[in-house]
Amino acid sequence: MTQLIDTFGRNIDYVRLSVTDRCDLRCVYCMPEGFKDFDTPENWLNFDEIERVIAVFGRLGVSHIRLTGGEPLVRKNIPELASRLAALEGIEDLSLSTNAVQLRKHAESLHKAGVSRINVSLDSLQADRFKAITKGKLSKVLDGLMAAKAAGLSPIKINMVVMKGINDDEVEDMVDFCIEHDFTLRFIETMPMGETGLDASDRYVNLQDVRSRLEQRFELIPGVMPGGGPARYVQVAGTEVRIGFITPISQHFCETCNRVRLSAEGTLYLCLGQDDKLELRPLLRSGISDEGLEEAIITAIARKPERHEFNDKPSQIVRLMSKTGG
Repeated sequence: MTQLIDTFGRNIDYVRLSVTDRCDLRCVYCMPEGFKDFDTPENWLNFDEIERVIAVFGRLGVSHIRLTGGEPLVRKNIPELASRLAALEGIEDLSLSTNAVQLRKHAESLHKAGVSRINVSLDSLQADRFKAITKGKLSKVLDGLMAAKAAGLSPIKINMVVMKGINDDEVEDMVDFCIEHDFTLRFIETMPMGETGLDASDRYVNLQDVRSRLEQRFELIPGVMPGGGPARYVQVAGTEVRIGFITPISQHFCETCNRVRLSAEGTLYLCLGQDDKLELRPLLRSGISDEGLEEAIITAIARKPERHEFNDKPSQIVRLMSKTGG
């Protein structure tokens, strides 16, 4: 079987596929409140182009695809795209990251299309605080979560970006919420990604401290979770609930990085914290062959950096997370 191996011996088997840079929320760590510098839909890869690129990745050994944005559910006909990607040779795992605002009306069709599991961003269980962080309504997200559970999507993972003085007092409440509903919980450290209006260094919380706090109340035992992501997991004793810690700052996981990101307009980013990239849209629209596309991707993967530099150069990345792809 073909494998994509970079120069540091890492097997690249996971593509995070952004289908839009637009979002129906304005999370303070992701996008400035008044931001309007979006790509025009004409610059997005169309579904045929996306299917072709992912088919090439599948032949090169990529088996995990995650649909992201922006918010993927603001793009029309995402269940149709999901169905096309799920049918591709080599693609064994199709998942989706969402803010869940529109998930209630799409959960069942996504599951039928081949999306097996979802990650949902949820940074607060307090309606007023949630609105302050995202400019959205908590009730819509909770409705979407319950619809996803009813549709059979599993596991459902809750992603909480922990921010000092904003929501760090809710970590225990979020654990209780996930125990109640049998959701997996992942805590995420803030990262310096573009000028969003949030000072990531000022709001940074070391997740090792969060874990120590949780150990005062919960018995945490070693745990594992399938999937291609970077979280380190523990399990709450007496339950099936796992808690993951995603620590790009305090304990970076670059040595095991197995992923690249494809933005909505066709830019293949080789590292979240570096600018190394390959522009695929011009190649696709100039008539490149599948063999040429494979060669271009293989050559790009050979340039994948060894690690990010969030600690050494926190202001290096000026693009927003929504532009990169979640």
